[in-house]
Amino acid sequence: MPLSRRHFLAASAFGTAMTGIAPPGAGAAEPGVIKKGEPGYAELAERGYNRRYLADPRKIFTPADTEQVRGAVERAVCEGLPMAVRSGGHCFEDFVDNARTQAIIDLRRLDRVAWDDAHSAFSVGAGADLETVYAQLLRAGVTIPGGICKGVGAGGYVAGGGYGPLSRQLGLVADYLYGVEVVTVDRTGAATTVLATEDGPHADLWWAHTGGGGGNFGVVTRYLLRADLPAPPGGMLHTRLLLPPLGEESFVRFVGNYLAFFESHSAPGDPFANLYAPLHIRPGLAGPSDVLILLDTDRHDPRALLGEFLAAITAGVTPAPVLLPPTRSSYADTVANVYYPGGMPGARVKVKAAYLRRAYSTEQLRIIYRYLSDLRFLGESQLEFLPFGGAINAVRADATAMPARDSFMKMLIHATWRLPGDDARYLAWAREMYRDIYADTGGVPVPDEVNGGSYINYPDSDLADDRWNTSGVPWHTLYYRGNYQRLRAIKARWDPNSVFQHRLSIDRPDWS
Repeated sequence: MPLSRRHFLAASAFGTAMTGIAPPGAGAAEPGVIKKGEPGYAELAERGYNRRYLADPRKIFTPADTEQVRGAVERAVCEGLPMAVRSGGHCFEDFVDNARTQAIIDLRRLDRVAWDDAHSAFSVGAGADLETVYAQLLRAGVTIPGGICKGVGAGGYVAGGGYGPLSRQLGLVADYLYGVEVVTVDRTGAATTVLATEDGPHADLWWAHTGGGGGNFGVVTRYLLRADLPAPPGGMLHTRLLLPPLGEESFVRFVGNYLAFFESHSAPGDPFANLYAPLHIRPGLAGPSDVLILLDTDRHDPRALLGEFLAAITAGVTPAPVLLPPTRSSYADTVANVYYPGGMPGARVKVKAAYLRRAYSTEQLRIIYRYLSDLRFLGESQLEFLPFGGAINAVRADATAMPARDSFMKMLIHATWRLPGDDARYLAWAREMYRDIYADTGGVPVPDEVNGGSYINYPDSDLADDRWNTSGVPWHTLYYRGNYQRLRAIKARWDPNSVFQHRLSIDRPDWS
């Protein structure tokens, strides 16, 4: 929709109140460099989400603006230091923290959010976390359909597509991306800052960042979000449905009801598109397992929708789940008090994820029950179902690099533990559960009429390992489907020497 005068005035006031991001060429001082053993090194080297992985780089660059990022990239290339980039630090795999990484470019100082007059767009620094983005955009009376984990950094998150509680009614964050500022490296090793926009000469690089994943094409320094970002909901209704210990039959019925409900309400414009209700199930099935329920109160009657939803998912389930008293609050208060706070848990993690185009079969639900009823895994691990579809599915599969525009649910196995000695046990639990769920398609969710592949922001290097992917379908088909060849061509143009690489990078090297 066109930018209204009201939005323009709000955005202009917003930009005046904020410090703008420095344009390329400004602030050309040498970027900060912290070496091993120097103050601050350990804190920066160890700030990744997954404690299974730890990098031991020779240098950590801490740039404060785009030109300093460019300088850091060029120095790393010149010195022959394999580099990785850290924004919020929430990567589940070892894309940053691995033995190969000898230089980390830490972007957390690039955290400014401002109005860009030159491009009539909202500018979001790649180091800004979602909490900062939400707070600053709300000052302009707008928001994005971003994630529920407020500590996640914009850097890799937006490049992977960007999904959250408002996505079923508003789409992905990538659907609002107008431009991206990227430091790229040419064949000679020279680093250049490129501003790629949807309608500019470098539109291919823009498109690659609408779901192609982080760490593939260069270092993103900022994103430009369209001027006509959506207004936030006027209010939100939120509550939790607490699950009692469930026997196998009631478990199968409850999860089956839940999946069937969202499968039948996944079309764009569905009356339940304003409902976000992720299901969290802990091993042992004795809790705390629950459904977090968030409803935009602007459309339809939220309490009537809530009642219909609860009746559908609890039908025939005994003992009955318990609903906490619903609370109505503003969107800002909901983000502040219901969205998950930032911070790193200091845990060891393995994730396995999938898109669902059709609900799981009864046999698949029994497999899940068997693994989740294993009392040896009581603790922080959980299996999550995250409602998808709605407005997300109104976009063509090739309009953005993220192709999953036909699914209604995401499944996420999130194995979490603390002691290195438990690695083998928890890894086997997560891997074998996933393998058995998808036994009919080679242990992985091969895209077909039932499965939708997986989400690159929940990366899983097992999908590129023929010990766990026996389908014969390559890992990149699971993440990118028919968009992969286009991404390969963009990679070849903008990163011809494959300077930016990791275990699941476009045209990945041979990672053993």
